[in-house]
Amino acid sequence: MMLAIGAGSFANAQTNALGLRFNSGYGAGLEASYQRFLSDANRLEAGLGLGVNEGFRANVVYQWVWDLSQLADGFKWYAGAGGGLILYQDEAYIGALGNLGIEFNFKIPLQLSFDVRPGFYLLKDAYFGWGGAAFGVRYKF
Repeated sequence: MMLAIGAGSFANAQTNALGLRFNSGYGAGLEASYQRFLSDANRLEAGLGLGVNEGFRANVVYQWVWDLSQLADGFKWYAGAGGGLILYQDEAYIGALGNLGIEFNFKIPLQLSFDVRPGFYLLKDAYFGWGGAAFGVRYKF
């Protein structure tokens, strides 16, 4: 019985979210976003997208999540670090990413987020990519 309760608790902590991130700035574009919660305070976010000035991009970011329910039930903020790949014309860039954002989780399975994800890219040329801000809409399941 204790094993069943423990397994049920673990399953409730494992939440997924799938949706879109709309990026602004130089890297403006659309990205499919998938979040996998590892615990209540940690998750992985993976994204695949197309940017107007940056072509195809893929990234994975490990995020730490903190509760802001004292402001409103469902509010959280997060910070993270990870890696990214940009394929643009005949060039490829690999880089390290940072991530800082805020999100609101509704009582229905909907999440809205606003974040920034700057990166330092290397390979052919080294450059710092601000990437602008992004607005995310995700379905939680």
